Amino acid sequence: MSRHDDLREIALAEFAAAGYAATSLQRIADLAGTSKASVLYHYSSKEQLLEAAIGPALDALDGLVATAEDAGFSVENREAFILGFVDFLLAHRQQVHLVINQQATIVDTPAIDRAQALMNRLASFFHSYGTSTAEKLRLGVAFGGAAYSLAAAEELGIDEPPVDEIRQALIDVMLELLVPHDHRTPTAPSAETA
Repeated sequence: MSRHDDLREIALAEFAAAGYAATSLQRIADLAGTSKASVLYHYSSKEQLLEAAIGPALDALDGLVATAEDAGFSVENREAFILGFVDFLLAHRQQVHLVINQQATIVDTPAIDRAQALMNRLASFFHSYGTSTAEKLRLGVAFGGAAYSLAAAEELGIDEPPVDEIRQALIDVMLELLVPHDHRTPTAPSAETA
């Protein structure tokens, strides 16, 4: 891994663990075993480091939302979106944790503004497919609940099972909330039948 990538990974872990506001460039340098000047050589500011840390996750979410917007969120398309969303959450757990738990305290940063805009876009997309109050709540509980559950995994005690078990459980719960049994793909086994 390059020094550039190493600094990004260290910053992401520290931002998620200690908080963006509480993490200094000097702290990142200390953890990386380098100087603050070296960190600034690679990233001109803490904001730029935050963008580098969460930008790839935001790009992935943007692609996921764009695909859903193109395909629609009919009952038939929901299963594919759920699988993609769960895989996104699992691939970007630290970024999801950081955005969910700290977005209110990280103000006026382009990366968090972009994250908020994507979440608003996703919420608007879901809202357009919710035909009733109950359906809108189901959408919010399924997607917001899955994201929050992973962000708070340690506190909820769900960080201990293997990732494949967590993945299948998230898929099962989201399918139960959002896809009627008669519309599910028969090849996707649930945790209950596996």
